[in-house]
Order: sequence, then structure tokens, then C-alpha cells
Amino acid sequence: MSNYLGPKGCVLGLLLSSWILVPCSQAALPLAIDKEPLPSLAPMLERVTPAVVNISTVTQIEVETHPLLRDPFFRYFFELPREPDERENQSLGSGVIVDAERGLVLTNHHVVDQADEIDIRLQDGRELSADLVGSDSATDIAVLRIPAQGLTAVTLGDSDQLRVGDFVVAIGSPFGLSHTVTSGIVSALGRTDLGIEGFESFIQTDASINPGNSGGPLVDLHGRLVGLNTAILAPNGGNVGIGFAIPIAMVRTVADQILDHGAVRRGLLGIAVQDLTPELARALRTDSTNGAVVSRVEPGSAAEAAGLHAGDLIVAVNGRPVTGAGILRTRIGLLRVGTPLELELIRNGKRLRLTGAVGDAYTDYIDGQHLSPVLEGAKLGNSIADTSRGQRRAVTVGTVDQDSPAWHTGLREGDILLKIGRQPIRDLDELRHTLRHMQVPVSLLIRRGDQRLLLRRR
Repeated sequence: MSNYLGPKGCVLGLLLSSWILVPCSQAALPLAIDKEPLPSLAPMLERVTPAVVNISTVTQIEVETHPLLRDPFFRYFFELPREPDERENQSLGSGVIVDAERGLVLTNHHVVDQADEIDIRLQDGRELSADLVGSDSATDIAVLRIPAQGLTAVTLGDSDQLRVGDFVVAIGSPFGLSHTVTSGIVSALGRTDLGIEGFESFIQTDASINPGNSGGPLVDLHGRLVGLNTAILAPNGGNVGIGFAIPIAMVRTVADQILDHGAVRRGLLGIAVQDLTPELARALRTDSTNGAVVSRVEPGSAAEAAGLHAGDLIVAVNGRPVTGAGILRTRIGLLRVGTPLELELIRNGKRLRLTGAVGDAYTDYIDGQHLSPVLEGAKLGNSIADTSRGQRRAVTVGTVDQDSPAWHTGLREGDILLKIGRQPIRDLDELRHTLRHMQVPVSLLIRRGDQRLLLRRR
């Protein structure tokens, strides 16, 4: 005999294909069936939710005004009231404590990006000021530190062991509603090429994730942290049951580098890759359906030193399978410079193993302090950038040290310098020439992703 809940909580029994109504004493969900208690997530959540925090930030944003309106004589003549030069922008998000002794909190980079103040509220009502240890925009991960007094930390899980169909729980502050809990399942694993972050291998879940959930934990039914909630697919502006979390395996790799260096020191293999298609598989004489096809090997790169050739099909890196180009980029992009590599590949229908090491992406870059005090802390190098009019020479920003002058100017890794003041910049020589005639750059026009940003020195 099996049971299910009928209308108004009444229990219906199925016996020999006949329905028998068992009278209900009350119209509510019973506490037990056949003397067995109903399953509940409450005990697990009582352990986990004290480790979940609400994050609020304040950012001072410079107000763009016409130059005449900044002239005090012009304002005085026309009796114009003084307007503030800056306005405050506030944002809300979530985070999770992962080290109670050191007061370490994980969250998303976009939650705390360029924030002047970061405030954290614990479940017990305490409000604490947080310091930014470091963050990485390419993976959208940030590490904060708060006073380590009476904190509760969550246990870290293993996202590599997750399977589609596993139950998961999301906790955060959607729309400012503190410690909201939603549940669902793992809908998919290893989602890439979504255009959300630079390096992607998302856990997809149907647990409701909304604005304010960003940076909050995704846990399994044991309360172990398996991901950081970061984004949703919302074509109509609302939740449609498609949310994405960064796997904790990726978070740990990035957070360890941030704690060691204050930033992520990414390596470079030096190849261009593309997904394997049926047509390419036939041309490469392979039955494989997964992998990344090498389309170009950069001269002098770590890939060339390892013996990679154009046309190779990479199917595994350090024993971990590669399903496509996006996964390979993420695998390599999370490794530190000098990390040993074992590449499993298919060449001319035969399986091969090559060994090598991750190269330094910024070997030929120069320190910005040699050009201007404003650029101190940033590495700068010549590159080729894609534009709407085709490719052009450009100066790209490499690593940027936390709290350096370049950092406070607003420069971030991957930015492309377009102009210094009104002077266009196409390479390091033009940058040097321009800075010789300009003691302190008043403004920098950069491209970050698909956006053009004007950075002014504060």
C-alpha cells in the first residue's frame, strides 16, 4: 500500500486498485505517515544559514556635467545652485563565510566591484564592515574579510561529484529578503559560452535565483557548499527556473590565488581552439564527439614547446575530460603560471600524451610605473584587438595589483586603452610619446568587454 496527500491533506490509500478514504482529523499536512516523520531540510538549514550573509555596498560615482557647469563664475553669474560632483550608488547581494577563524567570506565580483564601502549583516543581526582581499572579474569571484568573532562557516563540498538530478538549495537575499531559501535540482553541468563571464563552467539549477541572490551559496542536501549563485536567464525580466552557479572547485582555485597574491595570475597555453563538429571529426579521422580542435599554435608559446600542432584534438587536460573549446579555455585559464600539464589528444587518428607547463601570458608586458605614476601596479602590452571595423593594434592591460594607483584609477585586467585624454593610443610607443608631454593623464578611455568607459583620476 502506498500513500499520497489528497485534498486538504487527507491521506488516500491505494489497495488492490481501489481508493479508500481515511478520515482526516485536520486539514493540514501530517507530521508523520506510518509513524515515520516527513523529510525536512530544516535541520540542515539551521546549521548552514548562520554562515550566509547579506552584503550592501556604497559606491561614489562621479556625475558627468558640462564643463561650463563646473565653472564657479558661470554658476555665480547665472545664479545656478551648486550640484554635487558625485552621487551614491547602493547595491545588495549575498555571501557565505568559508573560514570562521580568518573571517573569510566568498561572494561575486560584481557585487562588490568598485565599492567604496562594503557592509555585511549576519543572521544574528550584527553589522560588520568588510575589507576586500581581492577579486577576479573574469570568473566573477571575490574574497572579503570581516572580524573573526563568533562566526559560523559552511563546509566545502566537491562540485566535481555533482550529477544532473541531484537536489540543491540556494540561500541568499533576493530583493533584499534576508536568508531566503529555495530548492531545486542540478539541471545541467559545465555550461559554457553563455557570455556571462570570461571563464565559464556553470552549474545550472532550477532553484529560484533572483537579484540579491548573487554571491550566495548553493548547497547540497548535506549542507555542503557546491557553488556560488551568480546569474539567471530571464528573457522576460523574471525568474524562469534557469539559474547559474560557479562550481566550488573553480571558486577554490581562484580564491587560493587571491589569498596568495591578491589577484589571479593566469597562465597561457598559446593556442586558438574551436569545438569539434561532425565535419571536423571526419576530417580528423576520429569517432570522438567531444574535444577541442587546435586551429592555431602561437610561435614561441608553451603549446609549441609541448609539441602541439594545428589539427590536434585535445580530449583531456591533467586527467580531466575536455568536452569543448569553452571547457578547455576554462581549464587552462584557472591554472597558475608554471603548472605542469599533461595533454591527451588525438592526432591522425591516434591517441597521444604530451607534457608541458603553463606559460606566462604577460612575459612581454612592461610595468606601468615606468610610464606614469598613475599606471603604477599595472602591466601593459601590445596586442591585436577586434573592433567593429576589423582588427587593430592596441595596448592591453595585464594584471593590476590590488590597491595600486592603477587599480584606484579604475584599470582592470583585460582592459584595452583607447585614448589618453584626447590622444588615440595604438601601441606602447604611442603611449610613451603621449605621456612624455602629459605629466598626469586627466582621463583614460578604455574598452572593457563591449563597453567603452571613461576613467578620470580622482
